Amino acid sequence: MKAILTKGVRYWHTLRYLRSVQIVGRFQYFFRRPEIDYSPAGTLRVVSGNWVMPARRRQSMLAEKLFCFLNETHQIASSDDWNNKQWSKLWLYNLHYFDDLCALDADQRADWHRTLIDRWIDENPAGKGNGWEPYPSSLRIVNWIKWTLAGNLMEERWLQSLALQVRFLFQNLETHIMGNHLFANAKALLFAGSFFDGNEAKIWRATGCKLIEQELAEQLLADGGNFELSTMYHMIFLEDMLDLTNLHCAYGDSVPDEFEDSISSMYNWLAVMCHPDGEISFFNDAALGITPSVSEVREYGARLLGSDKPAFSNDEFGERCFVDLPVTGYSRVQMGAMVAIIDRAAIGPDYLPGHAHADTLSFELSLFGQRVVVNSGTSVYGSDANRQQERSTAAHSTVVIDGQDSSEVWSGFRVARRASVFDCSARQLEGVVQLSACHNGYKRLPGEPVHCREWLFEEGLLTMTDTITGTGVHQIESVLPLHPEVKVRVLEGNQATLEVGGNNIVVTVDGNGGLNDVKSSYHPEFGLSVESRRLVYYSSGGLPIEIITRFHW
Repeated sequence: MKAILTKGVRYWHTLRYLRSVQIVGRFQYFFRRPEIDYSPAGTLRVVSGNWVMPARRRQSMLAEKLFCFLNETHQIASSDDWNNKQWSKLWLYNLHYFDDLCALDADQRADWHRTLIDRWIDENPAGKGNGWEPYPSSLRIVNWIKWTLAGNLMEERWLQSLALQVRFLFQNLETHIMGNHLFANAKALLFAGSFFDGNEAKIWRATGCKLIEQELAEQLLADGGNFELSTMYHMIFLEDMLDLTNLHCAYGDSVPDEFEDSISSMYNWLAVMCHPDGEISFFNDAALGITPSVSEVREYGARLLGSDKPAFSNDEFGERCFVDLPVTGYSRVQMGAMVAIIDRAAIGPDYLPGHAHADTLSFELSLFGQRVVVNSGTSVYGSDANRQQERSTAAHSTVVIDGQDSSEVWSGFRVARRASVFDCSARQLEGVVQLSACHNGYKRLPGEPVHCREWLFEEGLLTMTDTITGTGVHQIESVLPLHPEVKVRVLEGNQATLEVGGNNIVVTVDGNGGLNDVKSSYHPEFGLSVESRRLVYYSSGGLPIEIITRFHW
């Protein structure tokens, strides 16, 4: 009975945030039966402007039937393999995206691509299988059109299949999910509505434009960040906006006024959230390799917008800076050899926390140009134990209380009770930056613990103070996941000497517990786990408890 009650409470705290349109959308999605419309495809619009080469992903098609996604390689030997139940859903989704049509050196694989398009049409009956689900359909529709705009000839039966896919998608929009899925649907409709001519295409285009206008206002926050608060999904969103601008220019259509300002603010946000190595930090679902690299996206913007902007690097910030992103809740502090990116953010939009991690009040730290303290990244989706571990508080550079997560992440993409951040403050004085915040994610536990953290940055020194208030006796863990390149050279008492790139960093912890060097893993890409270490300071006792961690370099 207790287990049933606990499960019921978890479902209540998960579902109560959903919007009515999502609830209605779920019923529609699972019960509607979209029609298969085989009517002839419309004629094509004339391309009257210039199509600029988009950002390119890694090559994923290794041979005519061999594909590598998520660091996992499989051969598509038969028609059944498009929906092979032995492979992950995400891998199969990637197979149906057709990203390789627009990848690095794609022109050298044009014959493979033409054969692949033929195979997909022949081996994926209309409306059946993973490839006809709305999200992979949306990405494939866009990729086929981008491939054509790059100068490849689209055969008549391919055009017929493309029109069929768009009609099916049009009846199957993901209003039950919303967020990046609905935006991808809208992008595909706008691409198809611009590519084809005629009344049907005008309806697709009008629907796509309306959804994009609506979702851009919803998903782009005032400081330039995407509302899902994931650096990876921000990159996807930015690439989408660049592609849409490119599309308007190619067909001689007027680019909406808000696009340029939106793109500029998104580039600014991205610059704040990147490490000195030039790539994204890992907050919420984030990994390298899913999107084009930051440099590819930056260069795409420069080609498309016709100038060196937006071209950014860490040098733009100078040796000393403090940049706050108050709406998304992230901050950047840079002092000489040190760059820190700090999370005082919500976990994401209340009605769409699927890509959230229990990472509240975490941070990432680079020293001497290399990552030192990290969040552990994302290597899997789905709902297995690995997914749960990677979303857990223990996989992030923050505080765990009583072995629980600060937000109740569960299943693959669900969150029940969530941490809320409060009492944020920031001060910048000469030579010093001080940031602080608290969250209430653990107040559901006996004694109602509250975690507050302060970061104090000075030249060559970071002092981090964690204060846990409330009542009762609790087990506290302050976790510092380390990048795999960081070596723990010495651990004596509550002091550790780290080495990265020939430079030493001394970490000292003051409190009533003990510092330990623990085996861990780092997940910089999907399908990739790298052995690493983490420092964990264990403490227990009656609240309040204070833990002071100092980094000297």
